Order: sequence, then C-alpha cells, then structure tokens
Amino acid sequence: MNIIWLGHGSFRIEIEDQVILVDPWLTGNPMLPADQHSAAVAGATHILVTHGHFDHIADVVQISKDTGAPVSGMYELAAHLHAQGAVEGSTFNMGGTIPLGDAVRASMVPASHSSAAEVDGVRLYMGNESGFILRGEGRCIYISGDTGLMADMSWIGDYYKPDIGILSAGGHFTMDMEMAAYAARTYFNFNVVIPCHYKTMPMLEQTADALINGVLPGTSVLEPQVMHPIKL
Repeated sequence: MNIIWLGHGSFRIEIEDQVILVDPWLTGNPMLPADQHSAAVAGATHILVTHGHFDHIADVVQISKDTGAPVSGMYELAAHLHAQGAVEGSTFNMGGTIPLGDAVRASMVPASHSSAAEVDGVRLYMGNESGFILRGEGRCIYISGDTGLMADMSWIGDYYKPDIGILSAGGHFTMDMEMAAYAARTYFNFNVVIPCHYKTMPMLEQTADALINGVLPGTSVLEPQVMHPIKL
C-alpha cells in the first residue's frame, strides 16, 4: 500500500489494485507543483469526496472526466458533481459501505465541519460533511476528513478498529495537533498516524510536533511529504 499526500487534505491511496483519490485539489493548491498534477492523478480508479468546500472539490469534475474515475460521496454532494459531468459513482450516506473494485471497501462515517459549494454565485448546501473508513490489504484506514474533535470518534474507533489514521490537524478549520493527539490516544488504537490539512497557509499549523509528542507510546506519527509515497 502507498499513501501519497498531495498537500492540504488531498491524498492518493494505492491499495490492492485500486488508485483512490481523496479530495484531490490541484488548481490553486500551493503545496502541489503544477508539473506534478498529472502524476498525482494518473491511473485513478475512484474519487472519494468528503465535503463540498472548494479546496476539496474544485478539480474533481475535471479529474473525473480526464481519468474516467467515478466520483462517490455524500448523496447531495456526489449527485451535484455527477450533474456537473463527473463520472457517476455511488451516492451514499452515513453508515453505508461501497465496493471500490473487488477487494477494497469504503464506509462513510461522520465528521464535524460544514459542507457547501458555490453554484452560479450562490452558496448551496451539499449534505453533511463526512469521513471514510477504507479497508483492504488487511488494513483499516480512518480518513477523518475536515473535522473538529467529536464524540463519534469513540464508536468509529471501537467498531472499525482502524490501525491507520489520516487526521486533519492544522487547526483553525479543523482539529489542531493537540486535539488530533487527544483523539488518537483516547478513541483509537492506531499503529500509524498521518497528519494533514496543515502547512498550506500561515494560519494553519506548520509542524506536527504536538501530535508527535502527544500520542501514546508505540504509535508512529509519519509526517507526509508531498508526492513521496508512505509505504505500509
């Protein structure tokens, strides 16, 4: 398995025989050089979207058209993107699980954030914000999506028992590093934690030091580097 950070909250996850893009943001992403855009999305088989903010969906329709990758996510959001020309994937909801190929499963779980998109100059509600559980290769990945600390993490950790956590941890719009560390040691039993949604802009946290220092012994915090695969 390769987990590849595309900067901000965007990831490319190569698992089993699938290449899954999560909230792929290319245009205007200050962390992803333009000459890396093609490589970031090459061979994509599926696109998952967590919520409707521009830094998570701005490029989704075009990427879907270019790669043929179907787009799946919260019913209202995915239906909107399909109507804009994205290849149709699954429009599902909290608690739902969908197949991604033959051996990978994606389950939708709650997040605590907001979700809207601008359509013809008007901000429209795009259904609830979400996170995902990905299962494949004998591993279970919790992708928090943009979220604050929330009690739902208790049952997510207990029910799915993820061993890998991809946590939004930059503060201001999501949990900060201290909150992410609290979540990791209180609600989960991760082997590996990968922070995201940080460094993108000055208002966000620039290091993962507080996360590294705050997790339980035995939990590895891997600070991702853009377009450098984390092999697990």
